[in-house]
Amino acid sequence: MSKKKAFALRVNEDMLKAIEKWASDEFRSTNGQIEWMLMKALKDTKREPKPKPQKKE
Repeated sequence: MSKKKAFALRVNEDMLKAIEKWASDEFRSTNGQIEWMLMKALKDTKREPKPKPQKKE
């Protein structure tokens, strides 16, 4: 799994409430829902990150 990086995100209050509701409906955390939404958008536009090759040990 790739390393996660924290950053601040400013979001309109109404938008955040809608995302929180959606996350709850999908049994995800708000952060997990935002990550899922971003990855879906990347995949839909064929811009998803390329997986890094696995290190052989």
